[in-house]
Amino acid sequence: MYPDDRILVIDFGSQTTQLIARRVRELHVYSEIKPCTASLEEIKAFGAKGIILSGGPASVYDEGAPTIPREVFELGVPVLGICYGMQLMTFILGGKVEESSKREYGPADLTILDTEDLFYGLNTSRKYRVWMSHGDRVEELAPGFESIAKSENSPYASVRNKEKSLFGVQFHPEVAHTEIGREVLANFVLRICKCEPTWTMRSFIDRVVEEVRAKVSPEEKVICALSGGIDSTVTAVLVHKAIGDRLVCIFVNNGLLRKGEVESVLNLMRSLGLNVRYVDASERFLERLKGVTDPEKKRLIIGHTFIEIFEEEAKKVGRVTYLAQGTLYPDVIESVSFKGPSATIKTHHNVGALPERMKLKLIEPLRELFKDEVREIAKELGLPEDIIYRQPFPGPGLAIRILGEVTKERLEILREADAIVLEEMKKSGWYRKVWQSFAVLLPVRSVGVMGDFRTYEYVIAIRCVDSVDAMTADWTRLPYDILARLSNRIINEVRGVNRVVYDISSKPPATIEWE
Repeated sequence: MYPDDRILVIDFGSQTTQLIARRVRELHVYSEIKPCTASLEEIKAFGAKGIILSGGPASVYDEGAPTIPREVFELGVPVLGICYGMQLMTFILGGKVEESSKREYGPADLTILDTEDLFYGLNTSRKYRVWMSHGDRVEELAPGFESIAKSENSPYASVRNKEKSLFGVQFHPEVAHTEIGREVLANFVLRICKCEPTWTMRSFIDRVVEEVRAKVSPEEKVICALSGGIDSTVTAVLVHKAIGDRLVCIFVNNGLLRKGEVESVLNLMRSLGLNVRYVDASERFLERLKGVTDPEKKRLIIGHTFIEIFEEEAKKVGRVTYLAQGTLYPDVIESVSFKGPSATIKTHHNVGALPERMKLKLIEPLRELFKDEVREIAKELGLPEDIIYRQPFPGPGLAIRILGEVTKERLEILREADAIVLEEMKKSGWYRKVWQSFAVLLPVRSVGVMGDFRTYEYVIAIRCVDSVDAMTADWTRLPYDILARLSNRIINEVRGVNRVVYDISSKPPATIEWE
């Protein structure tokens, strides 16, 4: 599905590896990430025009430090090593890397010594601010290498083997804090690797439609679980463009949706010409959640019930061969990290569990894309702005925003409070500025005073975070006047609430959702 001109990013465990791939794609060149444990055969088979080695937390001289075969540097394609990647290239090819007497974490001033290739178009007579993050440094260059940039603490802040087209930078060009990051990556990808910028969302749409049309035979049907979010909606629209009404979308009302969501999702999907089956299973979900307070049990109950209903509907549709779902590239990356599976923080509500039980083949048209690229596709498809800029909403819905037991009374309280949060965020212009903003119902009551009467009612927490991909997040510094309006409206308009608090926790150590 990807174009001929592509860049391979090899991951050594850096927290910014995804950013490298994203920055390359911003240059309209396709990039993909593979773990450093990938075999030489896999690396060759990808057919990249260039390879980028990511940073990482290890030291190259440590026993068991992640590495790659020396042959990677003999494939005849340009290689760029970033931080650990540069040190590893130096180490493998015969140079010396040692612990630095002075670590560099944060901004540093870079002096460029050569502007022939990697630093083409930049200036040797001034200093550039770059972002460093390393405790080791190159002490002796590998044979055939020369320094092409330096910093106060790194005489080899960037190196080059001109003959073999091997490059290294000690700083991180992928992060926003490096003022020449885009130029460095563009010089490597476009000038040195000679990639053509053909990776566009329009070309991607055309390829997906052709591939789905070729894969699904005329007598076969595809089902898609619709949530109303951008991922499942874009997936459905792309597959529908390929096979029309042989795609059957199933929208399940689990009773845990936000205020007015059923009506708005159904109206939108039908306006897009999608073949939608609506299933109201709210009573079944609420009955099974009765008395359950453990968040993991909630997620499992919701997931299993969803699968059960989806299975029932698939049988009614008949002749279903494929399941379409909106898996994104970050999900794929996390599953192949060289460090192995991470600890389970929470079970993700994902229909990926369906194929094994239902014996369906998968169609995942978005599995190569980041969230911002999905938004670009939505724009290309002419989807409404409400979909394009819709904030993420968890699969288990409001169940994991109600701490403790889920009841109709608590759902009604949270729905009203959450509706006020969304309304005020949109009215103030802050809705699109943040990653997520929502209300949480706490399992505690507090004393209050309303009209000279003592009250003992629920507490609502407001959660609002800034993020790029939800892997990390920081709490949003909302203006006080917005917080005041939110508090006043929720307390005055939502029966059962007499106190509002604001969550100022970042991820990590907290998660975005409370459960």
